[in-house]
Amino acid sequence: MNPMTYYIAFKSILAKEVSRFTRIWIQTLVPPAITMSLYFVIFGNLIGSRIGDMGGFSYMEFIVPGLIMMSVITNSYSNVASSFYSAKFQRNVEELLVAPVPNYIIIAGYVGGGVARGLCVGFIVTLVSLFFVPLQVHHLFSVCLTVLLTSILFSLGGLINAVFAKSFDDISIIPTFILTPLTYLGGVFYSISLLPPFWQGVSQVNPIIYMVNAFRYGFLGISDVPLGTAYLIIIGFIVALYGLAWWLISRGTGLRH
Repeated sequence: MNPMTYYIAFKSILAKEVSRFTRIWIQTLVPPAITMSLYFVIFGNLIGSRIGDMGGFSYMEFIVPGLIMMSVITNSYSNVASSFYSAKFQRNVEELLVAPVPNYIIIAGYVGGGVARGLCVGFIVTLVSLFFVPLQVHHLFSVCLTVLLTSILFSLGGLINAVFAKSFDDISIIPTFILTPLTYLGGVFYSISLLPPFWQGVSQVNPIIYMVNAFRYGFLGISDVPLGTAYLIIIGFIVALYGLAWWLISRGTGLRH
């Protein structure tokens, strides 16, 4: 197959994925905006006014980047996990496997859909945040790079979750018991510099710490971790998860429901 044929295959998968979440936008795009609005009201206005400044910024300004990142992580992951598992459940994925389409095109198409939804939700939440706090951007490139890499990473994670899932309930186990705790303990609502030295060390094992802080640096110019280290860790996880996803699909592991 020539490169144009591969491009058409990628575009077809991507278009299907984007159409899937935009068609039911009331279920996919509106709820995150409402949820984040509640976070802004409760943690920003009500609780934040009692906490005071953090890192030289108001508490509301401090948590906004983390809340945007949290919505990007959740939606990138859930979009690919639910979509790929649905294809597996309906046996549509078998058509992809027998088609002359390379595995990296299949992965790129599904991940592209997850990235598209993550970026859409992130943009919507950013617009919502403007009603509560005037946002500033310290380094636009860091903002764009971090949100893109993070959405790619968690889209890959959602794909791997869908490959192993044996029922629709299985695709909610990792978000509930792993992803949500790591996100809440990932520096979204606090600076890890406030923690005792031992717990600061423990927190640095959490990869979400690096994503949230790199994103916060893009907006506010402050970070609890070295920026270079954050990007190395994010890229390292992307490479590892992509390799695992490619290997699983190549072997057909878990793809027959």
